[in-house]
Amino acid sequence: MTIKVLLDARKHPARDAAIQSLQCVENNDREGWLSIWAEDGFIEDPVGISPLDPEGKGHRGMQAIIRFYDNIIAPGELRFTIRHTFACGNECANVGTISNKSAEGLVSRTELVMLYRLNDEGKLQSLRAFWEFDDTVESMF
Repeated sequence: MTIKVLLDARKHPARDAAIQSLQCVENNDREGWLSIWAEDGFIEDPVGISPLDPEGKGHRGMQAIIRFYDNIIAPGELRFTIRHTFACGNECANVGTISNKSAEGLVSRTELVMLYRLNDEGKLQSLRAFWEFDDTVESMF
């Protein structure tokens, strides 16, 4: 994991949640990852219609977040490289790359912007990731 940019940046609650999220994903810590989410949280990863979200409405509520982890995150081996981070208000935007090795051994790289937003209780309310599905597919080897 290369999240030194995040770790070296000024402390901020939304950035801390982003760090925890990335560390949990890389360490296959399902329960840790789920524990940072608000019950009514939602994920748009990627934002809009894609094979991961055919209706483009996102994954809303804890049961959908659990399914997202089990079906999208857990089967792969994800590694993050964050190049830039910007935190303000109750949000954090991170710019970087995700490398993913699938269970079948395919490796892909995804260039993206990830937006994390906290609710008033400090729980993760949303994760919105901006990336292009076709670019990720084309990067597979």
